[in-house]
Amino acid sequence: MPEKQPEMLPEGDMLSNGTRRDFIKQTSLLTAAALTPPLALQAATGQLDGHTADAEKLPLNMEVNGKPYKLSVEPRSTLLDILREQLDLTGTKKGCDHGQCGACTVHVDGQRVNSCLTLGVMVNGRKVTTIEGLANGDNLHPMQEAFIKHDGFQCGYCTPGQIMSAVACVREGHANSEAEIREYMSGNICRCGAYPNIVNAILEVKQGGQTV
Repeated sequence: MPEKQPEMLPEGDMLSNGTRRDFIKQTSLLTAAALTPPLALQAATGQLDGHTADAEKLPLNMEVNGKPYKLSVEPRSTLLDILREQLDLTGTKKGCDHGQCGACTVHVDGQRVNSCLTLGVMVNGRKVTTIEGLANGDNLHPMQEAFIKHDGFQCGYCTPGQIMSAVACVREGHANSEAEIREYMSGNICRCGAYPNIVNAILEVKQGGQTV
């Protein structure tokens, strides 16, 4: 049987050990190592232990719906993910995750924010209110009652964010007309198209002079 000839690289150099497949695999690993940040490379290769991972976390003290929390979070964790995954407050929805739909709207110190664009560490020492914190026990917030009365939702997915923005809209003094409401609620998208009903709900709360 004739002796097997060594494989050749495209340039004509011989592979003295192993096969072309081994050569490509080794080259790919070396390239990945050069381009990958050290921490991510350690995690990918199983070299990142629990102590290193814990060292990357930061303390977070905040008040959510009137209750104090002391947490340990990753610097890159968003307020949205912390609320949903660590505090199990899933009323706040993850829609686009890019700050374009408003489904994740919450209040921070009374101001509405997109929680998907807000890092958890940014609210350290501050007060957060989610849709779960609007009602007083079994008594719904006036805006929640108005949304039900005027059928301000269909599928309901955007409703928590709509209501949180609607409350802020009234508090900010931007609910004096249909046109003004539409302008200041434009950051909240309803894919079901319930906008007229949402506007009517906000107008009723505003005109009724109810405390929001």
